[in-house]
Amino acid sequence: MILVTGATGFVGQALCAELSRQQIGYRPISRTPKPGFLTVGTFDGVTDWSGVLAGVETVVHLAARVHVMNDTAADPLAAFRAANVDATVNLARQAARAGAKRFVFLSSIKVNGEATAPGKPFTASDIPHPEDPYGQSKREAEEALLTIGEETDMDVVIIRPPLVYGPGVKANFASLMKWAKRPFPWPFGLVANRRSLVFVGNLVDFILLCARHPDAGNRVFLISDGSDLSIGELIGKLSLAMGQKALMLPVPPRLLEGLAMLLGRRAAAQRLLGSLQVDIGETAEITGWSPPFSVDDGLRLTVAASEKITS
Repeated sequence: MILVTGATGFVGQALCAELSRQQIGYRPISRTPKPGFLTVGTFDGVTDWSGVLAGVETVVHLAARVHVMNDTAADPLAAFRAANVDATVNLARQAARAGAKRFVFLSSIKVNGEATAPGKPFTASDIPHPEDPYGQSKREAEEALLTIGEETDMDVVIIRPPLVYGPGVKANFASLMKWAKRPFPWPFGLVANRRSLVFVGNLVDFILLCARHPDAGNRVFLISDGSDLSIGELIGKLSLAMGQKALMLPVPPRLLEGLAMLLGRRAAAQRLLGSLQVDIGETAEITGWSPPFSVDDGLRLTVAASEKITS
C-alpha cells in the first residue's frame, strides 16, 4: 500500500492516475474533505497520521509549501520550515514507527542552487547551495529525513526535479505556452542557454521506480527528460506542437540582459536567459532508469491537453 500526500496537486493527480492505471493500491491524502480522499486536516509538525498509516509500506510525500513569486508571508523562511520541514519530519517519524519501509520525498533542484555554469550541470553529489527560503527548507527536510533513514528501518529516497511540466501545468510554464501561441518574432536567436525540464509522466515513472528499487534507498537523485533546451528551442518546440513556426531574431543576450535590468526584471531574465542543467547519469547508473517520454512527447501532450481545455 502506498500513501500519497499532496494527491490533489499537479504531480499528485498524475501519480494517482498512474497508480490506478497499474492497479497498485494507494491512499490519496487531502487536507480538506474530498470524495475518494482520506482527510487528515492541516499538515504540520503535530498532525496525527495514525489513522491512515496502518498497512502502508511506502509513503510518497508530495505535499509542500511551494515556491511562490512575491511571497507575502511575514517570515517566509519560518512558513516554509513549518510546512516543508516540521510537517515532513513528523510524518516520516510516524511512518517509520508504523512499519513503513520506504519514504519517497519530492524535493527540488533549488537545493543545489538557482543556475549552472556552461557545461557544468548540477549533480547529486554537489555541495547544496539553496538561495531562497523554499530551497533552504527543502534542504533542511532532506537532512532530517536522511537522519531518520539512518536511525530506523525505513529507507528514504530523495528526488530533486527541475521545472516540472505536463497536462494541467500552471504558473510560468502555462504563461510561456500562452505567449508561444502569439505570431510575433522572439529575440532569442542568439541565446545559447541550456535548461533541464522534466515531463510529469517521466517524474511519475521515476517515483514509482524509487518506491520499489532495491538500490534506491537512502539516496538523492536528480531527474530530467535527458534533453536540455535553450529558451529559443523550447519556444520553437512549443510553437511546433501548436502547428506554428516560431521566428527567432538574432538579438545579443547582453542587450536583453541590459534591457531587463532597466525594466527591473532581472529575475525574469535569469529564468529566460540563464542555464540550469542537471546530470542524470548517476540516476541512470544506479537505477537503470531512462525517461519513457521524450521532451518532444512531453511538450506535445502538454500542448494537446491545454488546447483541449480551451477549445
